[in-house]
Amino acid sequence: MAAFSDREDVSIANLSVPPVRGWRQVAETMERAAAHYRDGGATGFERIAEYATPHLAYIVEVERFEAKLGGREDVSPLALRVTTVLRPEDGGWKIVHRHADPITTPRPAESVIPS
Repeated sequence: MAAFSDREDVSIANLSVPPVRGWRQVAETMERAAAHYRDGGATGFERIAEYATPHLAYIVEVERFEAKLGGREDVSPLALRVTTVLRPEDGGWKIVHRHADPITTPRPAESVIPS
C-alpha cells in the first residue's frame, strides 16, 4: 500500500470488485483482496508496454504469482493482466491507478455476457 498515492484521486479496479476512488476506499479494497490470499508470492512479471513522461507513467504487464486462495490448502498459480498508472509525488513515483483482471489469454466475445 505504500506504493500508492494517498491522495483522493487515487483509484483501483481489482478483479473481484467494482472500481473505487479515494484513498480510504482504495485501502479498504486492497485489504479485502489481500485477505483472500496467503502463503504465496510473485513468480514473474511479463512487461508488455511502458511509457513515461516527467508527469505521468504507465506499465502494462502480466503478473504471475502463486498463493493459497480463500480456505484452500493447496497453492494455486495465478496470472493477472495489470495496468498501472504512476505520477511523481514527494520525491518518488506513486501509483494513482491500478487495474487488474484475469484475462491473460484470448477469449470469445461472448465471455463478457453475464450468465
